[in-house]
Amino acid sequence: MRILWVKMGGLWPATTGGRVRSLNTISELARHHQVSIITTHGHGDDPEGLQQQLAHCERVVSVPYAVPKRGSASFAASVAGSWFSHYPVDLWKWRVAAVRREVRAMLASGDVDLCVSDFLFAAVNVPMPGNVPVLLFEHNVEYLIWQRLANLETSPWKRALFEMEWRKLRACEADACRRAALTIAVSDDDRDRLADMSPESRIVSIPTGVDTRYFTPRREAEVPMHLVFSGSMDWHPNEDAVCYFADAILPRIRTEFPNVSFTIIGRNPGARVRDLAAQPGVHVTGTLDDVRPSIAEGSVYVVPLRAGSGTRIKIFEALAMGRAVVSTTVGAEGLALESGRHFLAADTPHDFAHAVIRLLRDPARRQALGHAGRALVETNYSWATIARGFEERCEEVVTEHAYAGRDAIRGVDLSRAGSPRRRGARVVAGKQPAVGWSHHHS
Repeated sequence: MRILWVKMGGLWPATTGGRVRSLNTISELARHHQVSIITTHGHGDDPEGLQQQLAHCERVVSVPYAVPKRGSASFAASVAGSWFSHYPVDLWKWRVAAVRREVRAMLASGDVDLCVSDFLFAAVNVPMPGNVPVLLFEHNVEYLIWQRLANLETSPWKRALFEMEWRKLRACEADACRRAALTIAVSDDDRDRLADMSPESRIVSIPTGVDTRYFTPRREAEVPMHLVFSGSMDWHPNEDAVCYFADAILPRIRTEFPNVSFTIIGRNPGARVRDLAAQPGVHVTGTLDDVRPSIAEGSVYVVPLRAGSGTRIKIFEALAMGRAVVSTTVGAEGLALESGRHFLAADTPHDFAHAVIRLLRDPARRQALGHAGRALVETNYSWATIARGFEERCEEVVTEHAYAGRDAIRGVDLSRAGSPRRRGARVVAGKQPAVGWSHHHS
């Protein structure tokens, strides 16, 4: 297959769960198929490093683009612009003319069998439907993030803005699912949510993976009475999670263990998170080149998320390192984990603190959870295994599109004939030779 992969917001360095998921999927697909990338890069991104990471791809185009940040004049302009359109600001700010030109030129060349719109944000720059089938890769149910943030917001005017945002986002998300040939969610929960929102759309789920060779147990590195959280701190749900933990949960733990410490790992912490470092025993690292040593130091890995969607790669990484995990239901949703066996689930400040205290008191219990978590991800969630499922879905879309094109030429009524899969045919996509491709890195 000749695949065009469109991803807004960069791919390298792999400092977010979405980048990790995309990079590993792309790398596995490029072993057997011709993959071209169109993405953007902003401050802190490394387009040259991306070229090296994806040297096995056919073509890598990275367009310079600084996404408007909250509090900036450009963000205010995006908010104002979105008010006069059907787009929410979260999509309006990712409309990039240079990306749209690159995508249209590539699709018009005739050298693409399938276009992958990576995240909903890419969909505003990808023509759907068109001559090339589009697969929408939904790492999150995007509207759900804003809906949950609205429910947590105490300021009436902010809550009203969040309400408007999630409703507009939901309408755009449902429309994108309808226009895509196939939507891939990262969990069964998200698949069902998207199907409820857009029942006529074709939606499947493929789970998240983890690099079990990179993330490995380091039991000797554990620091007693030490708690760890990791995640991109410029993502609102992560910021809310660590502030909630420090304010509502950590004081309860300290009634039993006064010397407990807490490290917050993640890029671009805002002022609200940086201020937490003024509390005794709380450390804010900012960006780290390698998060593994800091995760390994944790006696317990905590995921106190109250908002968000998709699946948290951070939990799989902690499990791969043999860490005992305590998470909210929201934090662990979509992952095939059993509370009490692979991690402990807790949703109130009291229950969360109590679960952490139990594990701090019981090294054997921590070790048992760590062993079970490591065994689970090692057996079922390697990237090679996950990418095979993604590849099969891509091949189905390409083959069905080819059948539909042939039937349309022959004058077949597709509404009655159905797709090859509906007719019971066994669909097997063949590898197609590239036409006019050059091994070019822009």
